[in-house]
Amino acid sequence: MPKVKTNSSAKKRFRVTGSGEITFQKAFKRHILTKKSTKRKRSLRKKGMVSPANMHFVKRLLGLK
Repeated sequence: MPKVKTNSSAKKRFRVTGSGEITFQKAFKRHILTKKSTKRKRSLRKKGMVSPANMHFVKRLLGLK
């Protein structure tokens, strides 16, 4: 039986926490930051959590399921 390959782009974008949740870095924080409010940029610093609706798909990409 062949081994299941992990999706290379997914392993760079997602991290699995100790409790099993999957986190990712939020988008829109790279450039053109002058027009974005300080409050918006501050909230983009925090890690995003993968929603339960997408969890099965992300786990499949990471080879966890």
